[in-house]
Amino acid sequence: MAQDVGRESPVCEITALATKVVYRNRWMTVREDSIQRSDGSRGIYGVVEKSDFALIIPVASDGALCLVEQYRYPVKGRFWEFPQGSWEGVATADPLELARGELQEETGLLAREMHYVGHLFECYGYSTQGCHIFIARDLQVTETKLDPEEHGLISRTFPLDAVIAMIGDGRIKDAMSVAALGLCRLKGLL
Repeated sequence: MAQDVGRESPVCEITALATKVVYRNRWMTVREDSIQRSDGSRGIYGVVEKSDFALIIPVASDGALCLVEQYRYPVKGRFWEFPQGSWEGVATADPLELARGELQEETGLLAREMHYVGHLFECYGYSTQGCHIFIARDLQVTETKLDPEEHGLISRTFPLDAVIAMIGDGRIKDAMSVAALGLCRLKGLL
């Protein structure tokens, strides 16, 4: 029997009865909602509100992919990932403009061709944040414009097979980078 997978519900299955902000900074808001489910039962839901971000898969003329490596404080480690980011305080940033800006900021690359791949949610079990995925081609090298939070970030290109191996051996652990690469491969874009 086939399942209806990934459809938007026409009926709101959970209703917020009250909401309170428990934490806020320039990057996120954390709120706690008192909720009622469609069966009448009540509970609470914690929600992290964050602006959408852009993830870019830069493809060099030889087909190599550009990754960045940076220290990720919450997990206390350095990992490779595709360039990505958001502009705090600009919740309505144009995804293409954001992608172009993040690409140059983190890698120093300008792309003459940007192809929109799609949108995925980061962690929709507790967060509103989504990700706009782009492939960048016809690249031109300029200078990086790193933010202070990106101190120590480096970029390097790798053949596609090496990127896939890096996922397998744990050097790439960023779920959105893995998902974006998979989506591009499913669509025949890489």
